[in-house]
This record gives sequence, C-alpha cells and structure tokens, in this order.
Amino acid sequence: MTAQAASSGDIMFGGELQQYLASALTLGALIGVCLLYLRGAKRTPVKRWQFWLFQATLIVTIFTILGPLDDWAARSSALHMTQHMMLMVVIAPMFALSKPLAQFYVAFAKWGKPLWDGLFKVTRYPMVCAYLHGFVIWFWHIPVFYMLALDNPWIHGLEHLCFLVTAVWFWWACLYASPRKTPFALLALLLTLMHTGFLGALLTFAGSPLYGEARHLQDQQLAGLLMWVLGGIPYIAASLWAGNRWYKHLQRRIANA
Repeated sequence: MTAQAASSGDIMFGGELQQYLASALTLGALIGVCLLYLRGAKRTPVKRWQFWLFQATLIVTIFTILGPLDDWAARSSALHMTQHMMLMVVIAPMFALSKPLAQFYVAFAKWGKPLWDGLFKVTRYPMVCAYLHGFVIWFWHIPVFYMLALDNPWIHGLEHLCFLVTAVWFWWACLYASPRKTPFALLALLLTLMHTGFLGALLTFAGSPLYGEARHLQDQQLAGLLMWVLGGIPYIAASLWAGNRWYKHLQRRIANA
C-alpha cells in the first residue's frame, strides 16, 4: 500500500468516525429531550394530542437528521433542501404546537422556568425572530458555508441546530403572538415567505451550479423550486390564519368602542 493510499484511508476513516460520533451525540441529545419531557409530563397536565404530537416531532426529527434522508442529502441539493425544509416548516411548527415548555419547566426543577423563559424571551418579538431566522437561512446558503457544512459533520450539526432553534423561535412568536402583536406576526410571516421565495428563485434560475460542479444544475433548480413553492405553503397558511386572527381582533375592538 502506498503512503498516499494509506493517508487517504486514514482521512476516510477519520471522517466516518467523526460522522458516527456526531450522529451518536445527536441521538443521545434527542433521547435526553424525550426522557426529560416524559418526566415532566408525569408531573404536570398535558393534552393528549400535544403529548403525541411531541413524540411525533421527535420521530420526524430523527428521520430527518439521522435517517436515510441525511445520507441522500449529502449527494443531492434537492434532498438537502428537503432536509432544511423539514427542519424549518415541519418540525419547528410541530414543536411549537405541542407547546412542551410546561413539561420542561417541571423536568428541570428549580432551573426550569428561568432557563426556558430566558431561551424563549426573544419570541415576544416576532420581527426579531424573523430577522434572526432569515439571517441563518441566507448565511447557510452562501456557497462557502454550504460546502463547509457538507464536508464537516460537526459544522453540519451546527447548521441544523441554527435552522431548528431560530425556526422554533420564529413559529412560536408567530403562533402565540398577543393580539396587540398579531400584525407583527403577520408581517414576519410575509417577510419570511418573500425572502425564502426569492432565495428559491435564485437557485432555480441560476445559470450554473452554485455548490460545486458535483451538484448538477437540474438538481439545484429542483432544490430552488422546493423552497420557492412547497416551502412557501406553510408560511401562506400561517399568514392567512394570522390575518384572520387580526381581523377578528379589530372587529372586537370596533364592537366594544
């Protein structure tokens, strides 16, 4: 065996080992979150549909970031975009709708409420959450950072964490906005719909692959369409809901005037 071949083998083995370690850490973290939730659910009331929605959220998360989709995403821009969309417009709103903070309050004992209230304080400001989430989306779609995340499993995990955390903040802020802040929630949803659609259009109409020659242009165009069209549906639906909520609030104010 030549020295070059041995070196290539060591690099490949090292890369696989890092991938396994990153996956094991992620799986351990998800199991830990599940156990903490179950502990909290035993000690505080939780609606049955929200309990099972939270369990479904964890299952979908495992499939998205640890299942076959993660392997496929390494070879396809369209499947990579599918993974991103699952994190941002499926898993994050599912987590928000399951509303698990009460269970985490109890599970973390005396540290629970201060910890989680601090983490979710930003959700009082829908537009701030939209700006943070938008920055993360565009940052990780800059070619150099996109490719860096593909090449390093730890950076890839950081990318997923950034998408998921800011998306949870975003959806929580929009779905649970106070009546006074509902217009800002609607604006945050429409802003996100527009800039993600614009990014999708850039990927769709680009004249050459943006993420390396190994990624086919047609695959990149499909990724853009997924973000532009399918990825926009949840934002449109939520915007209609927020608009209707605002309209009903205005009607009540007029009736009580």
